Amino acid sequence: MNTRILPFALTAAVLVAMAGITGVSAEPPAQPVAKPAPAPAPVQETPVLVGPTTRDKVEAAPEWTLAEVEARPEADASRQLAEVEPGAEVVVFLGTWCGDSRRELPRLWKAMDSGSGAVNFQIRYIGVDHAKKEPADLVKEYNVLYLPTFIVRRGGREVGRIVETAPNGIERDLLALLTGKATGVLTTRTDLVPASPPPPQG
Repeated sequence: MNTRILPFALTAAVLVAMAGITGVSAEPPAQPVAKPAPAPAPVQETPVLVGPTTRDKVEAAPEWTLAEVEARPEADASRQLAEVEPGAEVVVFLGTWCGDSRRELPRLWKAMDSGSGAVNFQIRYIGVDHAKKEPADLVKEYNVLYLPTFIVRRGGREVGRIVETAPNGIERDLLALLTGKATGVLTTRTDLVPASPPPPQG
């Protein structure tokens, strides 16, 4: 036997023996099995109120209360809302699911509460579904297209409405409609504001 090969063969035999003793194998070690992540907790959605409702029911959702805390109505207009001449009615169409409703209504409530807490006009709340179709009779009767819609009535007839976003702040625009300083549609929507009449011909 060749004496040169012997040390190599011996070394190889020792290495193979050691591999068997230490548990080293040609196969990679098994990877630990990952456990599936737990399912996320279901999100609590604000219940969709449909039909006549109350401020208390709408405010029951925490996000509505938070919006009221964060609202910053104008102090002077807030105070003047309490001094409006009696006899008006405000009908508010809202979506408990609607971000615009959640912005405008809590601001109005904070304005009313920061005045005297009482107003001389009647206010009614009507919840509307996501499709803005229900309650069908009231949505159709008042021609509601967007939410929120604040309809001001005196003597049984509509004097004006605020649709979706009050251009000057809900407390100021509602005050203007209630006192007769404004009429018609107050909104930031360009599709609801009547176009300017064409210039005279000639």
